[in-house]
Amino acid sequence: MKKFGLSAAERIRSKNEFDLLYSTGRTIISASQKFKAVYFFEKNLHPEVKVAFAVHRKAGKAVWRNRVKRLLRVSYRLNKELLMSTIATKNKFLLVAFSPVTVNGKNFKKINLKDVMPDIIELIENIRQKL
Repeated sequence: MKKFGLSAAERIRSKNEFDLLYSTGRTIISASQKFKAVYFFEKNLHPEVKVAFAVHRKAGKAVWRNRVKRLLRVSYRLNKELLMSTIATKNKFLLVAFSPVTVNGKNFKKINLKDVMPDIIELIENIRQKL
């Protein structure tokens, strides 16, 4: 696994995993109320983290939604070591989905990495503390 990569094995792809995440997962919202993370963890012999990035269709046009998802992915990739070290020591299986709450195409016409990164780091730290 690459240090700053995000392989297909690290993404939530199956319907069962999404159902498990959204039915039994916990939700945390960043302090700025811009982004949220839904997470689910359990004890497992094979520690691993799987992530998803979701933007609601009503948030904006497809170009804007794809940009937000790309910025969420980049923010996670650059900071995933914060979670990986904790998961490895505690033998946990973790599912996480990141999505915007109040960020949409009308409020944020142009969105940059500096708008997204601090909130994602904050969410990752909060999840890490709750493990």
